[in-house]
Amino acid sequence: MQSPAPVQPAGGDRMKSIDAVRGLAMVVMALDHVRDFFFANNLRYSPTDLDSATPAVFLTRWITNFCAPAFVLLAGVGAYLWAERGRSRRELSWFLLTRGLWLVVLELTVIRCLGWYFNFDYRDTPGQVIWAIGWSMVALAGLVFLPRRVVAVIAVVIIAGHNWLDKYDKDLFDRFGWLWSILHSGESLDVLPGKTFRPVYPVLPWIGVMAAGYACGARMSPQSPHRHRFFLIVGIILTLAFFVVRGLNGYGDPDPWEVHHEEEWHPLKNALYTGFDFVNCTKYPPSLHFLLMTLGPTFLMLAWFERERAAVPPPLIVLGRVPLFFYVVHLMVIHSLAVLLSLLRYGRADWLFEFPPWAPDAAKIYPEGYGYSLPVVYGLYALVVLTLWPACRWYAGFKRRHHNWWWISYL
Repeated sequence: MQSPAPVQPAGGDRMKSIDAVRGLAMVVMALDHVRDFFFANNLRYSPTDLDSATPAVFLTRWITNFCAPAFVLLAGVGAYLWAERGRSRRELSWFLLTRGLWLVVLELTVIRCLGWYFNFDYRDTPGQVIWAIGWSMVALAGLVFLPRRVVAVIAVVIIAGHNWLDKYDKDLFDRFGWLWSILHSGESLDVLPGKTFRPVYPVLPWIGVMAAGYACGARMSPQSPHRHRFFLIVGIILTLAFFVVRGLNGYGDPDPWEVHHEEEWHPLKNALYTGFDFVNCTKYPPSLHFLLMTLGPTFLMLAWFERERAAVPPPLIVLGRVPLFFYVVHLMVIHSLAVLLSLLRYGRADWLFEFPPWAPDAAKIYPEGYGYSLPVVYGLYALVVLTLWPACRWYAGFKRRHHNWWWISYL
């Protein structure tokens, strides 16, 4: 009896749904970074501070919360799909190890010095999303030798259980306090006199997210005939789990929500801010509530793009195929634009070569009243994305034409 032919992916060798969600995550992420550099009130209050932020400011920040979880999850899926093309586990492990370490180096050099800071003094160095992805890949390089079901269990344990560790800080670990900061607490580290490293993205929960993506890889493969159903079911389960767990207001987030009932407020406004508080989950490190809130809709978006392939905007697919290129270049463009506008407005921009506006010491050096209104921020955001599009389209074509070059996979 002849064996059945393998299921052919509807969108070619690559999954359009995955590329589209990854591209959407990159585009939305750019909004947050434009806001970082240009919004007038960045130095006065946090955009998630409900005592100060307007609904528009809060939502501008909140919508970007979906970017990092989606990107890390899909990086894990991508690792599985890379191995599915005839690579051994040893080859996959080596690729993850070397690419992960490369991303860490890239974060601490090019991204830090030529993207965020425009200097090489290393007085302040953050470990952000590319740092977390890099170390998560290093961890996954070891996990891939385990059965996928075991990897799935490890992922669930990390995602669901890491908030039990919130009560511990680095001082309890003596000489290994630095490792605890990097893995979980995110506390700043004095590396050398006058040199501070801030692990803004503690890596432990992100390892869990990437491992979850890898464990789901077989169900998200182009060869799987039930991708849409898998996306939909997982998305619904995670989203409902968020409402249940968050509603219980107990374990899973160090910052519980509360009902707003200011007497001078209108009831609708109280309800609105109660809703904002409900979804205002802890991102650094990402709590269980935060990950359920963001990963559920990510799977639902995958389901929608998988079902409505014809409706997927082609630019999202292109951007989803060059995410690292987009990330590095968009920071350079945003920061350069901030320098240009500061020169035009103030006649100088020296503070933009000291710290980015979100750094802890930025308020000490930035001019009073620095920044622009939120509508201007959105206009600058559109300008940045449109400026990047031709370069990303060119690089996507370059990668497609030279996909056999070994180093292409690292970029």
